[in-house]
Amino acid sequence: MMELKVINENGKAEASMNASDDLFGREYNEALVHQLVTAYQANARSANSKQKGRSEIAKSTRKPFAQKGTGRARAGMASSPLWRGGGKIFPNSPDQNYTQKINRKMYRAGLASIFSQLVRDGRLSVVDGLTVDAPKTKLLAQKIKGMGLQDARVLIITDSIDENLYLSSRNLPNVLVVEAHQADPVSLVRFPNVLVTRGAIAKIEEMLA
Repeated sequence: MMELKVINENGKAEASMNASDDLFGREYNEALVHQLVTAYQANARSANSKQKGRSEIAKSTRKPFAQKGTGRARAGMASSPLWRGGGKIFPNSPDQNYTQKINRKMYRAGLASIFSQLVRDGRLSVVDGLTVDAPKTKLLAQKIKGMGLQDARVLIITDSIDENLYLSSRNLPNVLVVEAHQADPVSLVRFPNVLVTRGAIAKIEEMLA
């Protein structure tokens, strides 16, 4: 079993907890993580670009000039993709599908690889719980600062988000609070620091078992 240090509100290790080796002790697979992040971003992409092909261009289909005698290259119609104002050869379509398939086994292995690397790099911290007494940004900012994470972006993963915690985090541009099932590979890679509650660790282990 892997041992994870549990810190208090002052950022000091006060205890430890056992965690799964399969989730937090796996070797880093850079190729798999890259594929996972790329697929996640591609699946969030919407096809909202539309270009016109040569059949959709509102130009005359009459031959622009004579085939021979002008010294110019022959041309059939002004909507040709070779001409300015002509149609695109391979136009973008709003029904284009950018999704990439990642099977469940690869997804779980990729997330486990990311979590394991976070532990090795010292970027993952575990706390018993994280709550604020009132929906005030200042209170959450003070708690994060007290843990020594004030100069970096922080991803907070909890087992459940109460209203005070959610409202307190909205005005902190470098802090993102999500529940365990919402943790995605892009955020895990992007944020320099990841703060996870004990309850979230248990849920993550259950999801990725």
